[in-house]
Amino acid sequence: QVQLVESGGGLVQTGGSLRLSCAASGRTFSNAMGWFRQAPGKNRDFVAAISWGGGRTRYADSVKGRFTISIDNAKSTVYLQMNSLKPEDTAVYYCAADPQLLSPIWPKYWGQGTQVTVSS
Repeated sequence: QVQLVESGGGLVQTGGSLRLSCAASGRTFSNAMGWFRQAPGKNRDFVAAISWGGGRTRYADSVKGRFTISIDNAKSTVYLQMNSLKPEDTAVYYCAADPQLLSPIWPKYWGQGTQVTVSS
């Protein structure tokens, strides 16, 4: 089992930045970590993923060049640095974990989500 707890969401203006954190506990070492998001009335979509060792990453095209995923193994924490935010980035952001998360799969483990709102 893996437990995930997100933090760092909030309200920001267009063009601003936020950093999300996800603290992982349990059997973390065999899992890739990542982020998904879900806007009101829409599907939950992939945002970014990183291997547990940090050497491999994957991003959705919509966030490439603006978002950066990173991991601190000593703290068992994954981060999502979000820059140049747009109103369309408004969503609930979910941390996720799965051994195959660097492939397009539906993750096994989820956090509770954190709201990000970008005002225009």
